Amino acid sequence: MSLSSNPPVKPPRRNLERILKGFRSRRIGVVGDLMLDRYMWGKATRLSPEAAVPVVEFVQESCCLGGAGNVAANLVALGGHAELFGVTGTDADSRALGECVRTLGIPEKGIVADASRPTTVKTRIIARHQQVVRVDRETRAPLPAAVEDRLIRRVKAALARLDALVISDYDKGTVTERLTERVLEACQRQNLPVFVKPKWSRLPVYRGATAVVCNRAEASFLVTRALDDDESVEQAGRALLAHFGCPAVIVTRGEQGMNVFEQDSRATLHIPALSRELPYGRLGQPAWGHATPGRQVFDVTGAGDTVLATLALAVAAGASIAEAAVLANAAAGVVVAKLGTATATPTELRAALADSS
Repeated sequence: MSLSSNPPVKPPRRNLERILKGFRSRRIGVVGDLMLDRYMWGKATRLSPEAAVPVVEFVQESCCLGGAGNVAANLVALGGHAELFGVTGTDADSRALGECVRTLGIPEKGIVADASRPTTVKTRIIARHQQVVRVDRETRAPLPAAVEDRLIRRVKAALARLDALVISDYDKGTVTERLTERVLEACQRQNLPVFVKPKWSRLPVYRGATAVVCNRAEASFLVTRALDDDESVEQAGRALLAHFGCPAVIVTRGEQGMNVFEQDSRATLHIPALSRELPYGRLGQPAWGHATPGRQVFDVTGAGDTVLATLALAVAAGASIAEAAVLANAAAGVVVAKLGTATATPTELRAALADSS
């Protein structure tokens, strides 16, 4: 089967600058599973005598927003304004998460506290620039009805001042079907663009969403078959487009870039990964050495959050879905070259696009 595809989309420099400048005046809401990403940094020079595991000597600890919170952090890093909506516990970790939110200048009024559940925390132990182990503290139970109602009210009350909305579902119970339906209905009435990251555990319909974004593993799970070549990705994208009932589906494919499927186009847009392998820290500097397809990946943590944030911000700033996807692909190429939960800045985004041209 021969797959049809559009020619590569590269926003003209003038249009690119207009879009990037537009980031600064756009306000994007983010609804979803809030997490605290805690990093324990240390040194590992020996194995434990008790088991064949490294002994990590503690050096320092750091925290940042994860899950839907990382989408908001990416929005701020790109120059936009973010409003965050989700649920935390009432524990010490919720206070640490709140401190991360305040540090980024994000309003806290959209966050609902629920004493019946723990704040979701992912603790990563890092030694020698590698993740040794991750410990998760969480619940996947759906929100109690009263908490769900409070969250829905806070989201709907904010829609009039937003330019777009992101729904980021990490399957921790915050994004219920009822919440999604109520929020999407309200967004449709206000003609507000909505970008959705779906959950793994089921295949709901997102009618009213502007685009649904999933990675290859998620898409494979949702269509219940392996996506190991272009043809299988094409078939999956078209199937998801029909099921979700939204104008666009974007499937991110790691080192193979991403594919954009749109209802009003029979052709598939494939956006290759950044065109050269560059060591971290050399973005925007002259290339050296042998160029190979696809940027060297260091850490994919949070790359999907970066894609969601960039897509929403770019479309809100006037970009087409195709132009926004090009920018999102470049932004993802920036963050995978960084260790841990990371973000991209407009300067890094410009450099990544220049390096790939």
